[in-house]
Amino acid sequence: MNETAARRLTGLAGIAAAVALIVEVPLYFLYSGPPPDANVLARLLIGILGLALLLVFVTAFRELLKAAAPACEWIGTTAFATGLVYVTVTLVSSGLEAGAVIAADDPIDPTIAVSGTYILYGSIGRLLLAMFLTAVGHGITRARLLPRWTGRSAYVLAAVNLLFVPSLFFGNTPAHFYAANGWATTALMGAILSYWLLALGVSTYRSATRHTPSGSPAPRH
Repeated sequence: MNETAARRLTGLAGIAAAVALIVEVPLYFLYSGPPPDANVLARLLIGILGLALLLVFVTAFRELLKAAAPACEWIGTTAFATGLVYVTVTLVSSGLEAGAVIAADDPIDPTIAVSGTYILYGSIGRLLLAMFLTAVGHGITRARLLPRWTGRSAYVLAAVNLLFVPSLFFGNTPAHFYAANGWATTALMGAILSYWLLALGVSTYRSATRHTPSGSPAPRH
């Protein structure tokens, strides 16, 4: 795959994944008590599709980095590996929630009832995302792939995710800001990631039109 095609694929995958994840997040706040099964399964299905598209994004990013700066291929491989593990862990969490909801006789809130997902969505997910974002930021910066803000924002978001890793010590009440499954630990961080991914996807796709066949990097702003 040449660099221009890799930029387009990476950008499109990032935009598509972000849109799916952005649509998913508000569905968690429609009901104050246990939501109906349809709500839970709908948001999980949208999330699963978003994660599948995120997997395409991390794969395409690795190919883009390899095409643009072969010396930085190891950074792309690190981003791919950590992104792959994050997607896998989150898919397992989604599967556990969906299974519990389908099996329950009455509506349940899987963010509370399915205790096995607390740490997967929370501390483990935050640590994996911090590693992924650090690799992405380092790759963008080293290879001069995109405007400076994309790399810098990846570093900032990685640091914020690290701040939520210790949240496993603070209970399991979703209404609390800083809890194992608190709204900031999971929903807020997911929303921030989604909008950052959307901006990154748009920037990456637009960079394909500015990229020259000679391999010159896209302008830095």
